[in-house]
Amino acid sequence: ESFNGRLRAECLNASWFLSLADARECIEDWRCHYNEDRPHTALGGLTPRAFANQAVTARELA
Repeated sequence: ESFNGRLRAECLNASWFLSLADARECIEDWRCHYNEDRPHTALGGLTPRAFANQAVTARELA
């Protein structure tokens, strides 16, 4: 539910799509940003990429 609200507010309501292909490209760009580069409070303010790197580093040290 939270994801759907963010998708609507940050991507769908903020964009004008010229075609279905344009919409798919814009939504995919937003999805990649959301899943890889955007800080998440559930991850302690880290991006998912930074959180994953931290887990890999911890595993390598163990």
